[in-house]
Amino acid sequence: MGVTVKILVLILAVAGGLVYRNVTQLWADLPAPKLDPQEWWGDEAQPKDYEAYLQNSSEVIGNRLSYPDKTIADLKERLNRTLRLTPPLEGVAFEYGFNTDYLREVVEYWRDDYLPRWREREVFLWQFNHFTTDIQGLRTHFLHLMVYDDNKVGKKHYPVLLLHGWPGSVREFYDFIHLLHQTNLDKNNKYIFNVVVPSLPGYGWSQGTSRKGLGPAQVAVMMRNLMLRLGYDKFFIQGGDWGSIIGSNIATLYPENVLGYHSNMCNNLSPKSLAKGLVAEFLPSLFVPSGFEDFFFPKSNELRYLMEESGYFHIQATKPDTIGAALTDNPVGLAAYILEKFSTWTNPSYRSLPDGGLTKRYKMDALLDNLMIYYLTNSITTSQRLYAEQYAQAQRDLHLERVPTRVPTGCARFKNDIMQFLDVQLKDKYPNLVHSTYHKKGGHFAALEVPKVLYKDFIDFVKTVERKFKIKTL
Repeated sequence: MGVTVKILVLILAVAGGLVYRNVTQLWADLPAPKLDPQEWWGDEAQPKDYEAYLQNSSEVIGNRLSYPDKTIADLKERLNRTLRLTPPLEGVAFEYGFNTDYLREVVEYWRDDYLPRWREREVFLWQFNHFTTDIQGLRTHFLHLMVYDDNKVGKKHYPVLLLHGWPGSVREFYDFIHLLHQTNLDKNNKYIFNVVVPSLPGYGWSQGTSRKGLGPAQVAVMMRNLMLRLGYDKFFIQGGDWGSIIGSNIATLYPENVLGYHSNMCNNLSPKSLAKGLVAEFLPSLFVPSGFEDFFFPKSNELRYLMEESGYFHIQATKPDTIGAALTDNPVGLAAYILEKFSTWTNPSYRSLPDGGLTKRYKMDALLDNLMIYYLTNSITTSQRLYAEQYAQAQRDLHLERVPTRVPTGCARFKNDIMQFLDVQLKDKYPNLVHSTYHKKGGHFAALEVPKVLYKDFIDFVKTVERKFKIKTL
């Protein structure tokens, strides 16, 4: 072998070794990062005596959050000025976004039917116990339903933390809460839960921060601190959208506190997972139960859909305050921006319907309840900042997608959700994936759209965790 050939072989060997090492490092599991459980997010300076702050701020205050008549009258007046909507193009339903002909109908219903009944809707929203408490400098709002002793008889009793996403709120969970907390609704049911449903920081009645850096990992710290403050050192988690990511982060960072993590939007965006998804398309029968191939393939359809539907994502991850300014004090624009997601993310085929199919799966009052929470609390900008924080360099440097989450995990897939992941992808992140299901009906907002289906799926998951891990009830 000539000298030149030997040098070439040596160069190729070294290059191959470097590529292998880099790929291996890119795919390798990482240890969980350590986050400061006392990191301060309040407007004022962090107290020097943090222990004293904890003692003084640990009080949980019950609230009946109501709004004066003048606030509702001002909203009605703003809705009265909806005169300059641009007509939709001929033959266009929701393909270009919210159809403005139908938007007029929604605004008229909101103004002339819903708002005159606002005090009735207010009573509905306050049917559960609302509380606030200070967590790391931020006033945090949550619903908390506890089980009385006489309702525990003959039932297995656990705490559960429910986590919403964007553009949702605690309102998404109302029917689901009733099922979890039911007492005499079903005498054959053997499960009952203490239910905690927080508004995420910057959402609804929870205070947003004035400091950079409050991403999903830091929110996970706050949500775990909330549960500890309420006396729950072990609990289940259920969530979708941001609730899925934040719930996963809690389970990853604090596995000693999590009995089980259940999500209706399981995902794994690690490089290894994405590579496996591409390979699986060539041999789908090896990776997907028969009859559910269309949940995942062809990938080209999924990628096209994500490109079409992720414009909001890019704006909110880069310029949340710009779109926030456009929507603040603009109830009609806010309605179009938020309600359009409840159309397309429920079923992409609804884009071809002139009303976006909004009332096919939801009651308009439920959609407006959620919209009112954003409007009345002026939380659209602060809620959207979570996207920018998720993709800030400091958050990405945590590499939480490459840290295995070893708590018992359950994945409920709904056919019309935004994206789906195979078990072979999820098990890299969730090695104890003990529950994996497929539902032909349902989309992104499962708790609001199909609460009974989600409830049964969650209970089946709890039963599996009990059987495999021998957990104990309260």
